[in-house]
Amino acid sequence: MKLCFSRKGFDSQYGRIPSPILPDGRIVPLPIPAAHDDLTMKDVDLEGVDLEGLLSDLSRGRLSIATHVHLDPDLDRAADHRLPGWRPALGQTGSAQGHLARQRFGVGDIFLFFGWFRRVERTRDRWRYAPLAPNLHVIFGWLEVAEVLPIVTQRAECLSRHPWIAAHPHVAKPDHYNSPLNHLYIAGTASRYAPHSVFAAGRFTKFNDLLRLSAEGYTRTVWRLPGWFMPGNARPPLSYHPEGDCWVRDDECVLLRSAAKGQEFVLDAEYYPEAQSWLRTLLAEAV
Repeated sequence: MKLCFSRKGFDSQYGRIPSPILPDGRIVPLPIPAAHDDLTMKDVDLEGVDLEGLLSDLSRGRLSIATHVHLDPDLDRAADHRLPGWRPALGQTGSAQGHLARQRFGVGDIFLFFGWFRRVERTRDRWRYAPLAPNLHVIFGWLEVAEVLPIVTQRAECLSRHPWIAAHPHVAKPDHYNSPLNHLYIAGTASRYAPHSVFAAGRFTKFNDLLRLSAEGYTRTVWRLPGWFMPGNARPPLSYHPEGDCWVRDDECVLLRSAAKGQEFVLDAEYYPEAQSWLRTLLAEAV
């Protein structure tokens, strides 16, 4: 089994503001703006969240629920936007897919999706980022891969087997997503690690320290991970993070200066047996 930390959602280039953590702890992952896609922010299934107010206030009017977005990973699409047979899925293309292919990442492997988050508060009838709240990298979802579909090179066959994928952005816009590298990663119907989940994928609804990657007192790109993540002794490091100065022991943990470039960081769990129990503990928080 391979584990992939996959950077998704708003960042300093796309969206340009952190996704919010609400005062009650709810995590609100915002999909990146994308003028070429059909879905908008109002199609994001975040029941009970003042998404219109959050977007307008936090972006100072630059974003709204009418903003077109790239809903990917598609983990919890609103029920009225799901075609029969829908399952959670992630589209990958370009250099990100090339890296996954070189890492031989595929069926049986697991994505952990993380992004840029910050706590918000409501004051004087407006939303704002809490003044002392740090910028954080936070895990907000996961997907256990059951199938990998080559969307461009075998489009007709893929649609014949899974007609519901027609609504996924990497399939719905063939003129835009036309690279042979364009692939769709589909979740299974039963999770190995989250027995109460309807699918082998999902989103974490509330923030807790298990989901926090960023180390306290550092910038968001410095992660504090369990000590077993430390490479060495013939154990290959997390991809994009060669052994050396980016890894520092910190008591029973390890500090990792995570790579600024690259979307997909892959760990070969064959060399890290501790990953199995860590995943079970992490996904016990999933709902």
